[in-house]
Amino acid sequence: MRTEISYMRFYVDVSGPTGALPWKYVHGVAHAVVYSLISDQAPALATHLHDTGWQHSSLRPVGISPPVFLGAPKRHNAYMMSPNGRIWFGSPIPVLAASLLAGVTSRRELQWGPVTLTVKGAQLEPMAGPESSTVLETRSPILVKAGENRYLLPDDDGYVAALLANIRHKADLLGLPGDASLEVLSAGPRRRYDVSGGIRIGATAKVRLDADPRLIGALREWGLGLSTIQGFGWVR
Repeated sequence: MRTEISYMRFYVDVSGPTGALPWKYVHGVAHAVVYSLISDQAPALATHLHDTGWQHSSLRPVGISPPVFLGAPKRHNAYMMSPNGRIWFGSPIPVLAASLLAGVTSRRELQWGPVTLTVKGAQLEPMAGPESSTVLETRSPILVKAGENRYLLPDDDGYVAALLANIRHKADLLGLPGDASLEVLSAGPRRRYDVSGGIRIGATAKVRLDADPRLIGALREWGLGLSTIQGFGWVR
């Protein structure tokens, strides 16, 4: 059965304090922010998504980026904040996207772990027109796994096949054609994060994707790879 989908992604401008955001909170609390915003509008929906996933699947079709701060001072091995921050959100599921947007616009502050971010405003992003071939570049690392325990990087054997399997899994949940081909054009450095549930290892990447235009549109809101609800795989 085809799931009702929509194409909506938006960003929230926030002001952060001067200082560093501890690395374990960069991605580690993103899912808590998502559930909190949805719960503001639909508590039962947030609980169901958290406990069981979406429509009898373990997948949680939500995308979010970690906060990105412009003009922050540079400090080695530190994630610095500034008054000019931005967080992106999206979901191909209408009720989830609407709940996220309503939750954000009803707040004056977002709690990102130990840091309080002042909400300055939200803005919908225009969506690209239908396209069956496109280049997608991620702002945050894509997580891809081989089996249960080993994370793959873009240069590793099996990376493309595993990422395509994840894309087809998402297509199946949305009731969309899963036929797709993918080429990695470039990749960022290996990144390692501690989050709730353990270690996450991945890299940003720029990929060429050929797929159903509706699936490409959905991936722009959902993200690429695993753990998108923790802020991974967010598409620029």
